Amino acid sequence: MRTDQLHGNGAGAATSEQILSEIRDYCRATQTAESTFGRLAVNDGKLVSRLRDGARITTATLDKLRAYLSEHRPAPLKPQIKPQPVAGSAGGMLAGDVAPPGFRFFDNRQKYLLFVSTCSEKTEIANRISLELSNLQPSPPALRLFDAGVGDGTVLSRVMRALHARFPTMPLYVVAKEISYEDVRMMLEKMADRLFEHPATVLVVTNLYYAEAPWLTPRSAASAQGLIWKDVALSGNTAHGFAEQIRDLEGFLAENWRAGISPKTGNPVYMRPIVLTLRREDHSFLLDPITPRPGKVMADYDLVIASQPYRARSSVEFKASKVVTPLVRSLRPGGRLIGIHSHGHDPGIEIIDQVWPGDDPFKTDRYAILRQVKHELGGAARHYNFNASSDARSIFRYHMHTLPDEVSGPIGTSTLFAAWNAAIYVAQIEDVRLSEVVRDGRYLEATDRVLKKHGGLWFNDETYVISRRRAPA
Repeated sequence: MRTDQLHGNGAGAATSEQILSEIRDYCRATQTAESTFGRLAVNDGKLVSRLRDGARITTATLDKLRAYLSEHRPAPLKPQIKPQPVAGSAGGMLAGDVAPPGFRFFDNRQKYLLFVSTCSEKTEIANRISLELSNLQPSPPALRLFDAGVGDGTVLSRVMRALHARFPTMPLYVVAKEISYEDVRMMLEKMADRLFEHPATVLVVTNLYYAEAPWLTPRSAASAQGLIWKDVALSGNTAHGFAEQIRDLEGFLAENWRAGISPKTGNPVYMRPIVLTLRREDHSFLLDPITPRPGKVMADYDLVIASQPYRARSSVEFKASKVVTPLVRSLRPGGRLIGIHSHGHDPGIEIIDQVWPGDDPFKTDRYAILRQVKHELGGAARHYNFNASSDARSIFRYHMHTLPDEVSGPIGTSTLFAAWNAAIYVAQIEDVRLSEVVRDGRYLEATDRVLKKHGGLWFNDETYVISRRRAPA
């Protein structure tokens, strides 16, 4: 047996980086967890993480890794749909720098709907965002809000209620970004009541990318020429009437709000860019100064909501450059961006660890995000404040709803499935990986153990705030 070893410096570093790159490409192409690859290739589930930390490996181990990669190399896959190219932009529902073709985790409606109906995350996120409202000092002609991933509108509708309570007569300019047709449809269903209670509201919905949506302007000439801009003035003065007119938009949405598949990330990208504006016709005169029109759009937001806007496993460089930094640039002086993402260190990740030991999807904390955004902003960073806050203020908990006695005795199958679904949804486990473990009941046994250990299931999110400094008086 050869005893020479590769070390993390000199020529060995290059070899180590090369094999890590090969492993990373293989895992992405085959949708294999790095821990699973290590076990299959050399019976060491933590090999890849140790390599990344600079550990040594023998040349015999290197030969085994290369032999395994050569033997199991996947055939190249063809992209499903060619989307419109938009230079330097990133689509919604992001997967990261590169993901396997066909990877569309967030499109799994069953996982999503079960998660949001059994867990309190959206309520807790809305409560946390509402704490920021006391820090806002909007200036005429409106308070301006941007939601960087509105989803089904649960968070946005709650925040708009809180805004009405604090600023009952102030005009609101609200832009909601979302690429999913289903989510847009469900979000709009919640807006009739908001437009009734707060009539001085301009609501804008768009499927544009993060680098485009705050300005409602596609960055490429081809996309700009294909932009669909639809303005809707709602007649009447009842929530029922508004709901009926919003429901009439379903045909327009079904025809135009379509997504293709990025051959690079495997995630949805818009087929045609869309801007949809809604306002009350009886307030058109008051709202005219803040109603956007093609070529005449102002960003300058008082509040930007960036709740779970990127995939946890994406690189920090991707999260900062493609998502957070463009949103930060859209803030007005005094404006605030609140970012929220999963933190881990909770019973949910314990379930994941029991099924996939060593798998940690939450590698980027708020400190890393803030450091990278500062780097991306360069000299302009001096115009912003970066607030990570203490753990006590930043990290908050949300729960899976269960009856008080539901986990004290035998746990029902439906509760176990709901808990398992919540754990894999938060950890963003791909369907291909799930198929490896659901052939037997061990995953439910792991879920049962964790629920009984903690008397329930909860998850941690963490927040950070980036604010733009006001101009000197």
